[in-house]
Amino acid sequence: MDELLDQPVRNLAEAIRNGQITSKEMVRAFLDRIEKTNPRINALIYSTAEAALKHARNADIELKKGNIKGPLHGVPFTIKDSLDTKDAITTWGTKGRADFRPGADASSVARLRDAGGILLGKTNTPEFTLFFETDNLVYGRTCNPYDVTRTTGGSSGGAAALLACNAIPFDIGTDTGGSIRLPAHFSGVCGIKPTTGRVPCTGNALPTSGLLAPLTQVGPMGRFVDDLAYLLPIISGPDLMDQTTVACELKDYRDLDLKSLRIGFHSDNGIRTPSVEIADNLNQVINLFRDHGWSPQEVRPTGIEMADFITTRLFTADGGLMLENLLDDSRTEEVTPYIQNYLTAQQASSINNRDFAQLISLWHNYQSSMLEYFVSHDVLICPVNADIAVPHNTTEDLSGYTYTSAFNLTGWPGAVVRTGTSRSGLPIGTQVISSPFREDIALAVAHWLEKQCGEFPGPD
Repeated sequence: MDELLDQPVRNLAEAIRNGQITSKEMVRAFLDRIEKTNPRINALIYSTAEAALKHARNADIELKKGNIKGPLHGVPFTIKDSLDTKDAITTWGTKGRADFRPGADASSVARLRDAGGILLGKTNTPEFTLFFETDNLVYGRTCNPYDVTRTTGGSSGGAAALLACNAIPFDIGTDTGGSIRLPAHFSGVCGIKPTTGRVPCTGNALPTSGLLAPLTQVGPMGRFVDDLAYLLPIISGPDLMDQTTVACELKDYRDLDLKSLRIGFHSDNGIRTPSVEIADNLNQVINLFRDHGWSPQEVRPTGIEMADFITTRLFTADGGLMLENLLDDSRTEEVTPYIQNYLTAQQASSINNRDFAQLISLWHNYQSSMLEYFVSHDVLICPVNADIAVPHNTTEDLSGYTYTSAFNLTGWPGAVVRTGTSRSGLPIGTQVISSPFREDIALAVAHWLEKQCGEFPGPD
């Protein structure tokens, strides 16, 4: 049983369809894994076990009739608590929504269910997803399964922690500044931030309108790169609610000629020098490409050094308006210290009309300048963060997070795959960036790296 459950989502779905295992057996087995691992890491914060078993029984009945709902028929999954679920409390990590049940699923959740997926529960997230440590006043802190004194990252930290324990097949995260890619790196799993506009963000904690809306994207997290490729088509495409989402072809990564790709890389983005272990691992990854016939070029996209400056000012440009609206809508009166400090900083940093217009021009010029990178390259290999998983309550140096936030500003897709282990036994991931709407390139390269690096030891 364990050997089967440890396979990619594509294989799990096939095993149910061909009768190798029933949906009920699979759901029960993953619930057992959650029960064994979750007390130590506090990653699953709301269980829908009873309903999941009922849906699994129905899925098995329908399968016997020859009715297959979709590519996820009978396969269980969990969902980050920033995404609405109509049959489960969705708190967004804030106390005002501690008992809130949405009237509808987030678009990505609805599409997973329509494809036959079965919800096992919700995974932890920081308040409004605005923190790189998964901790809140509703459910508390999630711990890294490799070292519970350290963070699993944020904001999709609960999802990453459960995936690292092989306790769930997949989850859906959100990424505004690295919130899929950072937890994947800290916890040794896979994740992809799709191109801005690929997946609708309807039903997420952060609004789909306003200044910061283009930064956020919904994307899959899994145990294997192929999981990301299998799930992304299911959740992609316009929902006629999120106005930023576009209809665009999603190519299959398995059809790509890898040898034709022009590879660039950098271990230092010019904003924050990474730790020696991060840099050494990146160099080992680049040597893998060299050993297999590529000629990677060391390069930084023009303008990337402005990422920290632009991101910092964008997040304070509205004087706290977005956050104040979130707090009002959620009826939250008591907030985490981080949110309080963030709001105070925003309210003190509002800018005048002239400076705001200049900021928008600077952002657009940054996007244009960065885009020139793809004239001479197809893919960019770089670190996910300047550090490995940090201890809880570490004061954040946000410059280290520009390895991900730089590409929220551009809207480019970025996948993360584990490529190493630190001396202290913590995972190290590598980020694979590709041009807009070419997720297939990022996934193909990440999949190749996954095969070359082989399996890594999981947490105890």
